[in-house]
Amino acid sequence: MSSELRTRTVVGLALIAMALGALLSGGFLFWLLLVVAGVLMQGEWGDLVGASPDHRRLAMFAVSVPLAILCPLAAGVSWTAFTLMVAAFFFVLLVTRSLRLALGLLYICVPVVALLFLRGEAPNLWGLLLAFWALSLVWATDIGAYFAGRAIGGPKLAPRVSPSKTWAGLGGGILAALVTGFLLHRFAGLPMQLAAASGLLAVAAQLGDLFESWMKRRAGVKDSGTLLPGHGGVMDRLDGVAAAAPLATLFYLLLVVP
Repeated sequence: MSSELRTRTVVGLALIAMALGALLSGGFLFWLLLVVAGVLMQGEWGDLVGASPDHRRLAMFAVSVPLAILCPLAAGVSWTAFTLMVAAFFFVLLVTRSLRLALGLLYICVPVVALLFLRGEAPNLWGLLLAFWALSLVWATDIGAYFAGRAIGGPKLAPRVSPSKTWAGLGGGILAALVTGFLLHRFAGLPMQLAAASGLLAVAAQLGDLFESWMKRRAGVKDSGTLLPGHGGVMDRLDGVAAAAPLATLFYLLLVVP
């Protein structure tokens, strides 16, 4: 195993362990991890859209306000948080006159709200299962896409955006996500509707990855940041989650909630 792959593997496992620990704990710790990740992602988003340092810091502060209201020790997921999310978006837009910078708040806040909603939807194991499903299928998609792409190769998925991604990798990611969903159905009681929808969420996760790759290509950078050795920035790790988590919540509301 190369030194780079070893570093990437160790950091990746550490990140998954940290996410699982916060997920199992739920409540304040899960919220805190999402807030820290969200603020860091907003900073990286600001860099990718070419915001000035002052505007970048302003957007990071603005995104922290609606995320703070989501704290389980305060109000949790509420209409107040949604109102502040919209207000923060227009505040950044009016002050900086940058729609691209302001859109970062929605890109970050919406998946955070989605994950907090799923984790807190019901007490004990049900909320844990829903949030774990939304996260684990993204991890499974990344792993399946990586190994299928390396083993099979073949035609490129979007060569102008991400030359390393292949259609075989997409297929491997979808298969891995479906296997994850049906294992959770078989052994943890995940509703069949959600297990079957895991393939669509895998596509969403890959589209989220491609979207961030497009942003990086426009910015002329390889990674969104340098915080995570072997992985780049926080956005590099959570681009799939940002796309899949809101859709997972939508599927839950449409397919499961009476």
